[in-house]
Amino acid sequence: MYRHLLLFLALYHLFTGIQMFVMPQFFYDTVPGVQMLGPFNLHFIRDAGLSYAAAGLLLAWGWRHRLYTWSLAGTLWPLFHALFHLHMWLARGLPLDLVAAVNLIGIQLPAWGALLVALRLQRAAGRAPV
Repeated sequence: MYRHLLLFLALYHLFTGIQMFVMPQFFYDTVPGVQMLGPFNLHFIRDAGLSYAAAGLLLAWGWRHRLYTWSLAGTLWPLFHALFHLHMWLARGLPLDLVAAVNLIGIQLPAWGALLVALRLQRAAGRAPV
């Protein structure tokens, strides 16, 4: 079950990154809260998209080869991104609005879920994370 979840999260991050890179204007126009952060910035959105794609590839590589240290490396960008968004939510005064819901479902759960699943698989494989 954990391996299936890791694959799902790898594909989620990979496809998020591809979508951001290929359709940055669509991402900017449709994701709640993005426009609150400033004007459209093609370079920034594509950079973030490439980071998501790299995270997805690392998660998938670890899944494919059962080398979960690679998957753990793939959680770094999503985790730092999630922490940054958690800080922004706290700075906004903890509103329970659509932006917070998108943050929870689209950023926080996939990032922390990938970490927990990769750690679980790493432990089950009998290897300590390095």
